[in-house]
Amino acid sequence: MKRGLLLAPLLASLLSSTVLAAGNYFPNAPSTIWRYSSGETQVIGQPVTVNGVSVIPTAHQIGGTTVSEDLLEYRGGGVYLRGVRIGKQVIWYTPPLTVYPSSPLSLGQRWESSSGGLKLSSRVMGNEPLSLPAGNFNALLIRSDVSSGKSTSTQYSYFVPGLGVVRYQAAGGQVVDLVK
Repeated sequence: MKRGLLLAPLLASLLSSTVLAAGNYFPNAPSTIWRYSSGETQVIGQPVTVNGVSVIPTAHQIGGTTVSEDLLEYRGGGVYLRGVRIGKQVIWYTPPLTVYPSSPLSLGQRWESSSGGLKLSSRVMGNEPLSLPAGNFNALLIRSDVSSGKSTSTQYSYFVPGLGVVRYQAAGGQVVDLVK
């Protein structure tokens, strides 16, 4: 259970990030960079093989230092969290967690997955027009509930197809916007 509780905030971070895949719908080109109002920068790396699976790492950086990497698999038009790397430690999910199902996402769409002690439930709630430092967007509002044991946290992400997440509201209420 402790491992699940530790990973819930990382998974919430992943869901709020712009680390997506499947053609042009979910961006995943190496060297793609997003900068957020929280000071976090996310950078997509070159594909690597971990545990026999081809994944694309997405680094979460603060002040130029990588604090974690999401190891994402892009297949069948969807995005799957295969693992999280913190330092040299890799926490591997079998089965992987579904971050985004096959594209395109649609209003009212729901998806769930679980691995180990974590359960992820998400739903496309609607469209939201946003005016942010990075531009004006019509984003899909996605609610994600991450459960570990008896603990559940909810966060909201604002996803723009072809660009990624332009805003997220963390479980604690903090709103983070894409700035570049």
